[in-house]
Amino acid sequence: MEHAVPFPDFRWRTAAIVAAGVAALELVGLIVVGTVALGHTVTRHGARAAVASHQPPAVSKPVRHAAIPRTKTRIVVLNGNGQAGAAGAEADAIRARGYKIRAVGNAPRPSQGPTLVMYRPGFAAEAHRLARDTGIGLVSALDGLKPSSLRRAQLVIVLGAS
Repeated sequence: MEHAVPFPDFRWRTAAIVAAGVAALELVGLIVVGTVALGHTVTRHGARAAVASHQPPAVSKPVRHAAIPRTKTRIVVLNGNGQAGAAGAEADAIRARGYKIRAVGNAPRPSQGPTLVMYRPGFAAEAHRLARDTGIGLVSALDGLKPSSLRRAQLVIVLGAS
């Protein structure tokens, strides 16, 4: 036969509520301590990142500015996209910016890629200036064209399909 064990004469519900309250206070204390510790870590990391972002890069290439003025920069505009009159329209827009157009024609082969500015050796700075002036995003060294076909131009714009 089973007998019931008598409980002492205190209120077990009150004890449970007090214990739950103490546990809740401990939890709040742990959250505060964790937030403060994490906040200090984030603040230190942010401060380090801010200091690092204001330091100059360790290795930087010297920026070369165009040595030839726009009025003396000779350009050939070639149509590689197949649209009639595209090279002439581009040449007119470039001429309006002060550049000298040496020739306008069709590219030796069609271009499915983007419009690009190509340059002869030594004229990279002028090519980048022309790309900035015209909004062309791609600049590369002379590729696939013979210098003799450039009619003494320093730069070539090849109009692409995109």
